[in-house]
Order: sequence, then structure tokens, then C-alpha cells
Amino acid sequence: MSVYESLKEEAWKANLEIPRQGLALYTWGNVSAWDNGRAVFAIKPSGVPYDELKAADMVVMDLEGTVVEGNLNPSSDEPTHRVLYREFASRGIRGIVHTHSTHATAWAQACRPIPLLGTTHADHMRTPVPCTPYLDADAVARDYERETGELIAQAFRNGIPGQCGSLDPAEIPMVLVGGHGPFTWGTSAMKAVYHAAVLEEMARIALLTESLNPLVKSLPDYIIEKHYLRKHGPGSYYGQKKKD
Repeated sequence: MSVYESLKEEAWKANLEIPRQGLALYTWGNVSAWDNGRAVFAIKPSGVPYDELKAADMVVMDLEGTVVEGNLNPSSDEPTHRVLYREFASRGIRGIVHTHSTHATAWAQACRPIPLLGTTHADHMRTPVPCTPYLDADAVARDYERETGELIAQAFRNGIPGQCGSLDPAEIPMVLVGGHGPFTWGTSAMKAVYHAAVLEEMARIALLTESLNPLVKSLPDYIIEKHYLRKHGPGSYYGQKKKD
């Protein structure tokens, strides 16, 4: 039995949620799961349809880009995942998702952050969903997928001009890459998929809201704080209390 069996199982199950949640057509999405103790991650193999995917197909990679276990080529987005684990694993990130879900991708193609217009968004974040600029030509020519990860990492480390200062990936579990699409992450692979589904719904609602009222303003700060903190703050009261 492989020591990576449970990690591969986690990644496999999370990848199957991509089509179930309507987040990608064909093979247009991938999920990875991170093992913090071994500093490796399991990721979907490139181009394999979800209905043919098996746990054994997952490819285990280390942070140097070496295949630790697996017979298939990893996702072409593997270098992006690798950079993000290098940057974000210390903040508790254990799963990463990339999709081309329709509404989130539309905002990415428009190179626009998703504004915080209502409480659905505020339940999950206290800021707009950030959107990076395009990668420059040199970065694309040098190493497209790795540079995509570096672009995201730099945006969270240094901020995005005209949008935001530095960001905490533990609090902001999602980003749009300009002209490309969404990336999300979480404390597990399944939580990262959850954030991908949340992002798609936030993107859809924001698009509908702006179509109904092009002059709509951001939700007031006092409502944002109430909705975010009731789920994520020290005195949160959403959901059921854990029994002793």
C-alpha cells in the first residue's frame, strides 16, 4: 500500500466535485491536495476526463517539480499549484483548485475584481475578489504556468495597484488571474472546491446585480463586518456548536 494513498484519494474525490458543481466543461479544471508533513501534493493528471478518473491516477509531486509517485503526466497547471503551496502552505493551505467556471472567468477576462455588493459575498470575505493584471510577454515566454503562480503570490505579498494592499491567503481564499480564470484554495482539497463554487456564485450574483443597477455601490462596511464576523470572528455564532 502506498504511503500516499489517502492523499491521492482526497485529491481524486475533490476533483470529482468539479463537474458535480458545474465548475468546468470537459477537463477544464483541476484540484490538488497537500501533505504538509511530507511536503508533497497529489494533483489530477492532465487531460483525463473526470468520469474516467481513478484515485490511482493522481500524480504526487514535490516542490521541486519531481514526480514522487504516478505514471501519468500531471496537470499542465501543476507548476502554478507548486508555487502557491510554496507561498501559502505556512498559512494552512492544504488544497488548491483551478477552473474556468463561466461567471468567474468572465470577470477575469474583463480584468475586473468582483465588487462586494451583498451579504452572500460578505459571508465569505470582507473585500472584493482581487483580479491580477495580465502576465507580461516575458513571463509567458519564460514559464507560463509557473509565472502564473508567481503573479498570484506577488499579488498577495505586495498587493495589486489600484485594488488592494497585501492580502492574507488564509482570509482571501480566491483570486482571478487577468484574462485567464479563477484559482481558489482552502484548508483541504474539498474546502478549496467549496470556495470555487462560492466564487462562481458570487461572480454570477454580482454580474446580475450590476446588470439591474449599473450604479450599485459596495455594501456598507457595518453590514460587511456583521456578516463576516458572525461566521468567522471570535464570537461567531453561525452553525452548531461542537459538543464536548
